[in-house]
Amino acid sequence: MRGGTPARTIRVAQDESDRAAAYRVRYDVFVTEQQVPAELELDELDETADHFVAYDDGRADRAVGAGRLVVEPAGFADADPALGPVGHLGRLAVRPETRGTALGVALVAAIEARAAERGLRVVVLSAQTHALGFYERLGYTAHGPVFDDAGLPHRWMTKLLG
Repeated sequence: MRGGTPARTIRVAQDESDRAAAYRVRYDVFVTEQQVPAELELDELDETADHFVAYDDGRADRAVGAGRLVVEPAGFADADPALGPVGHLGRLAVRPETRGTALGVALVAAIEARAAERGLRVVVLSAQTHALGFYERLGYTAHGPVFDDAGLPHRWMTKLLG
């Protein structure tokens, strides 16, 4: 541990093993914990997304967080079309035992950095309403009405990179 926080390695999935580890975290958080129907958790966007996985450095075989970045067309989720293609941050999941350790913050930062590397100027996400404050602290702004996604209330949020 460094400074009281467990060391973590976050990376873009490099192979099927990393992708499977990210999917396991997502399944445990969304399907098992939050009761999202299993058939909704994986989708067609997973095929082309950049997947992120966070490992506990104390147990390199233990994935503790995940997320993905999908490149969407200009204007997606009401983003200003003049900004060009949109980074869609999604499926951010952190195992319960690692919540409150800034792992979610680090995952968002890694996804935003990848979006910037890909030349994207804006990132959007659909946040569960209980997580709005988390994303607001990271510079995201909520817009539009609350909507249902997989039985959970969400709102769109946007952040300009920059």
